[in-house]
Amino acid sequence: MRVQIGMLDAIGEKPWERQALHEVLERVLEHGQFILGEEVSRFESKMRDYLGVRHAVGVSSGTDALWIALLTLGIGPGDEVICPAFTFVATADAIALVGAKPVFVDVYPCCFTLSVEDLLRKWTPQTRAIMVVHLFGQPAQMDRLAAIAAQRGAYLIEDAAQALGTTYGGRKAGTLGTVGCFSFYPTKNLGALGDAGLVVTGDDGLAKKILALRSHGAVGRYRYRWVSGNFRLDALQAAWLESRLPALESKLAARKQNAERYISRFLSSGLAQVYPSVCSTGPTRVATTEEPLLWLPPVCRSGHSWNQFVVRLHPRIDRDWVQQALRKEGIETAVYYPVPLHLQECFQWLQGRPGDCPHSEELAGSSLALPVHAGLGPEEVDYVVETLVRLLRSQQL
Repeated sequence: MRVQIGMLDAIGEKPWERQALHEVLERVLEHGQFILGEEVSRFESKMRDYLGVRHAVGVSSGTDALWIALLTLGIGPGDEVICPAFTFVATADAIALVGAKPVFVDVYPCCFTLSVEDLLRKWTPQTRAIMVVHLFGQPAQMDRLAAIAAQRGAYLIEDAAQALGTTYGGRKAGTLGTVGCFSFYPTKNLGALGDAGLVVTGDDGLAKKILALRSHGAVGRYRYRWVSGNFRLDALQAAWLESRLPALESKLAARKQNAERYISRFLSSGLAQVYPSVCSTGPTRVATTEEPLLWLPPVCRSGHSWNQFVVRLHPRIDRDWVQQALRKEGIETAVYYPVPLHLQECFQWLQGRPGDCPHSEELAGSSLALPVHAGLGPEEVDYVVETLVRLLRSQQL
């Protein structure tokens, strides 16, 4: 049996989706407007309705969405932006690209989201914004973060690249801060045929600037108010995403069902436990022989959209060996992320050192993402569980 990590879900696992792709391609070829235009406007309208937000602007990628958000807010040299150390590099790249300084904050070991306590320790008078990440589809502690941002006069930017469909307090992730940013990379909950992104806000003035920055800072034909770049969304991507949007909620339900089946089956094995859902960044846990070989992801706050299903292996289990053994059995997995951002070579100028973000460092060495996409059937989930359990039993002392 072959079990893929996510691309199957992105390209369309059902025959009707493949037919929809042909129809979308023919429509775009017929009208010949390949950049922006009616396809993009219609998709933006549908996303505004889905998210319940006043403005939604389609852009060229999730990374560009983050960059535009920072440019729109006027963040640049001399400013500091807080972001988690355990996330994809695009979060911090965007901060550095506008000339600001990323300040890496540790994450909670249970839910992988930004630690409020470490954020407060690392806040300085130069802090202009918090860039919070709803990692793997788990919502961060938005009430606390929003209160801190408001009290200290800082912007709250949501990196919701992995969190389309995630909710928090009855509202969609990405709509809770000053600006929200989404990615439609093919493996996301709603995947494009390549790169695509979205910037959302409830502020009319910010929305006008976002629209201008999307197209070289233009405020009229050949009239430019800001230095920017080309971040426009292709019509084909917008048309494809719009065609897939009606099925999003059913796909999210399938992801949740797969996640719950994983948890149930793994718990039945006796080798796994759900990690305690205590959002605290106290001392790192010292693993003992009594601890399970596999920690399962908790739901610390309702509204998880399960973009990834990430487990943690006991330190004495060789993750590389597990990943290779699973691959031999036809099961694809992924490691998010093997080196935390404060230890990445590209950020050496920030002088990060081991021990600065201990929970991020521990997660980087022990976590493993299992397939969870909507294209998986129960028998495939069971196959992954049975195979991993068998491998873990072979490593028991």
